[in-house]
Amino acid sequence: MATRKTKSRSKARRPAIDKQLSQAVTQSAQKIWLAGLGAFSRARSEGDKLFELLVEQGKALRSKSERAADQALKSVRSQADETLSTAQGKWDKLEQVFEDRVSRSLNRLGVLTSKDVDDLARQVSDLNDSVRALMGGAAPKRARKTAAKKTRTKTRAKKATRRTAK
Repeated sequence: MATRKTKSRSKARRPAIDKQLSQAVTQSAQKIWLAGLGAFSRARSEGDKLFELLVEQGKALRSKSERAADQALKSVRSQADETLSTAQGKWDKLEQVFEDRVSRSLNRLGVLTSKDVDDLARQVSDLNDSVRALMGGAAPKRARKTAAKKTRTKTRAKKATRRTAK
């Protein structure tokens, strides 16, 4: 019999616990509902302020991102300029090496340079003048023309030297 009394007592207690649980859930739901209404009311009244605050933060963020983008662009440009100048220096060096090698190869093959040809032309002219002087009369007129040719030849040689130096 003791068992029966225990069963009847647990049955009596069960509705009371269910009622308390039901009241707690109802109160919690009402609090949640009221909190939602309060949040809605607050968002409605403070929404404009919050919106303006977000706009200001967005402006600040935009200016920071623009500065960062400008800085990155400057960095890329400076690196590109640096790379370009390095490449230009390498290209000039390569061009000079190529010119030197071609010149040495031509010299080994016995090809005359423009300077060599100008020197030979001057020597031929000098020899012609000497032969004419030995033969007789026309040397004084020719000597003036030869001096003018020597000046022109020297000018050409200087120009040729400048071209090969470049």
